Amino acid sequence: MGRSAPDGVKTVYRRILLKLSGEALMGEDSYGINRQVLERIVGEIKDVAGTGVELAIVIGGGNIFRGVAPGTRGMDRATADYMGMLATVMNALALQDALTQSGVPAVVLTGLAMDTVAEPYSRRAALDHLAAGRVVIFGAGTGNPFFTTDTAASLRGAEIGADLVLKATKVDGVYTKDPVRHADARRYEVLTYDEALQNRLGVMDATAIALCREQNMLLRVFSINSHGSLMRIVRGENEGTLVKRGD
Repeated sequence: MGRSAPDGVKTVYRRILLKLSGEALMGEDSYGINRQVLERIVGEIKDVAGTGVELAIVIGGGNIFRGVAPGTRGMDRATADYMGMLATVMNALALQDALTQSGVPAVVLTGLAMDTVAEPYSRRAALDHLAAGRVVIFGAGTGNPFFTTDTAASLRGAEIGADLVLKATKVDGVYTKDPVRHADARRYEVLTYDEALQNRLGVMDATAIALCREQNMLLRVFSINSHGSLMRIVRGENEGTLVKRGD
């Protein structure tokens, strides 16, 4: 059922979970956070938050961690994963600051305890913040090594009862093959989780997809670089690729 937002925009979702990669914050830079890109993404988030839709975000850390990744070769996997989690917290704090400066109340909850910079994650705290109209940013993934931020997005989406999980990418959906390298690549409008796994389409890692399928959550893959895409999805428009359970 749609509902009328405060500014008159009809929205079809009550609560969404946005998975935002660290690389999305780089723009054309080789690493770090591009301020113009950050401000553009914040503008898109602000527009959606203004409709009254409850918005939570899981953010990755590839834009920061890629700079130190070569030094982790041969390192214990768990240690390297904890380093990656710290990179996601840096991005979460940057996003929180940019949202706050734009007038959007936001809070960072982390899977790793670091009380001096962010609140420790709890499901109840996340739900309370969402109900109060704050954008909730989840840092440090699940707080456990060996799990990706894709899995964190599926897990947090299930925990908060999200109507939709959004995966923001650099391309406008899921394709039969790499659209950059293959001119005949075809974009899926609708895809099942089983098809994504069987065809190894790289939508998310297998653990993340299995969790979405088990919880019967809708997943939409879209381009964060397409202006207004986030709002179009919230309004129920057919943006990107919808991934769902086949039954």
